[in-house]
Amino acid sequence: MQLFQYRLLFALNLNGWSLYNVLRHAWRITSRETNLKDTPVITQPIAPIAPAANFIRNIIDEDNRIGKWGGRVETRFPPEPNGYLHIGHAKSICLNFGLARDYGGVCHLRFDDTNPEKEEQEYVDAILESVKWLGFDWGRNLHYASDYFDKLYEFAEHLINRGQAYVDSLTAEEIRALRGTLTEAGENSPYRERSIAENLDLFRRMKAGEFADGAHVLRAKIDMSSPNINLRDPVIYRIRRAHHHRTGDKWCIYPMYDYTHCISDALENITHSICTLEFEDHRPLYDWVLDQLQDVVPCHPQQIEFARLNLTYTVTSKRKLMELVAGGFVEGWDDPRMNTLVGVRRRGYTPESIRLFAERIGVSKADSWIDMSVLEDCLRQDLNERAPRRIAVLKPLKLIIDNYPKDSEEECLAPNHPQKPEWGKRAVPLSRIIYIEHDDFMEIPAKGYFRLSPGAEVRLRYAYIVKCVNVVKGASGEIEEIHCTYDPDTKSGTAGAETRKVKGNIHWLSASHAHPAEVRLFDRLFSDPHPDAGGKDYRAFLNPHSKEIISAYLESVLSEVQPEELFQFERHGYFIADRVETKPGKPVFNRAVTLRDSWGKST
Repeated sequence: MQLFQYRLLFALNLNGWSLYNVLRHAWRITSRETNLKDTPVITQPIAPIAPAANFIRNIIDEDNRIGKWGGRVETRFPPEPNGYLHIGHAKSICLNFGLARDYGGVCHLRFDDTNPEKEEQEYVDAILESVKWLGFDWGRNLHYASDYFDKLYEFAEHLINRGQAYVDSLTAEEIRALRGTLTEAGENSPYRERSIAENLDLFRRMKAGEFADGAHVLRAKIDMSSPNINLRDPVIYRIRRAHHHRTGDKWCIYPMYDYTHCISDALENITHSICTLEFEDHRPLYDWVLDQLQDVVPCHPQQIEFARLNLTYTVTSKRKLMELVAGGFVEGWDDPRMNTLVGVRRRGYTPESIRLFAERIGVSKADSWIDMSVLEDCLRQDLNERAPRRIAVLKPLKLIIDNYPKDSEEECLAPNHPQKPEWGKRAVPLSRIIYIEHDDFMEIPAKGYFRLSPGAEVRLRYAYIVKCVNVVKGASGEIEEIHCTYDPDTKSGTAGAETRKVKGNIHWLSASHAHPAEVRLFDRLFSDPHPDAGGKDYRAFLNPHSKEIISAYLESVLSEVQPEELFQFERHGYFIADRVETKPGKPVFNRAVTLRDSWGKST
């Protein structure tokens, strides 16, 4: 009902502005408390959306039609370098850079580096690498908010001289106490009516480092009774003696984001400043600052908000992602179970699959949940086309072909890609002793089981039909090896293969040729689709089975694989050579995704 009221009031544009804002804020607070747990979940793959079929493109089309920006489209992606980018940022990156590309414009990469206590060069470098990895180029348009610190200070004095900013000497707690609530107006600070001369003097002394951290702040003078709390004299500068990763110790006062962001946009001549929905209530402040500075800034960009990405089985709070790393719940920002871009890259996701995902989920004003299976399906679609096929036995069981000549071997031919004959075939050696998957043998077969069992026949893929004749067990009853005989007239690709038909078809590797390797099977990091909804402790839903390390056997050609090479291991899924731990002769593979979505069935 709250959502209905919000949409209805907005659509009718009622004159009750205060009521509208109260309902809007109340709805947003409720949404934050439940973490959108009641919003719809999109679980099926979504058809790609035509480029013009979203409201932002419609706005740009109309702007171009009326000549608002002279046909120019200039966007920006403004991350704060206080952590690694995650999959939610990928949606914004694809949107901003994609719009600039499609409209013949440019997209800026600008670091919002106004909070030096939490920002590091490590994060800057990681963000640059991730945006490049996704396939986007900012060209000459790499900027930092710190590039504008001198201008930002100059504009702050401009506001003071116009009587639109003042130095407040209240503590942070006192400022919060006077701010009011959603239903009650705030109260003016006792320092609000300081003279312009006094404000200028205090602000310059703040810059000179005469005061302790927290002694004073600079506030915009707007309206303490505004129904929008963001307009109740927001703080635009504070004292922080912190070393900045770019400006060093030059500054001891730093501007706030809401003040910095809009001015940075204007100085860079951005046309469309695209933000997520949580900034919708900040748009009046964005416009207010630029309206007051219209005589000193080159333009007034248009802020447009869209729904952020809410992906099931993940958390997208930088703070929580940092807690996972700092608490040792994962093995770093690039842990393949993390939804950071460095994490999904190491897991095996490709830039193409993520761009396809961003295209499929589209852009809207309505919050919704996207099921993880949609992202996984995009990866399958991409890798099905690009990944060569190889054989891996993940849980090996020894099989001995009793009637195969000892010390003999032969080559069997396997396609590199069954749908791409132009990729050719590769030779897979066969010998008397091979490995098969443990799951491909069942001593007492269940109904409908068509793989190997005592007395049963199966085809060794690309090779011969074999029949199980004996099972050898260890002292504790575990199966150690199985013995079979083969029919030499049934080799795949020969005329004899057509005369014998069996239902089972299993993969295998020659024991004397197979290469041992570490293989890591990953699952979703959380067992709950909304691990932090409704105030839940997301750490309570960490999946204890999210990582399994196994010793497997691979085709020998994979022994010299290069980091980040991708393959489909037949029947097992898509795998990538780990970009960190793969070494010459010692591959380490991560499973990126299974061949089909089995999550719902397994849970």
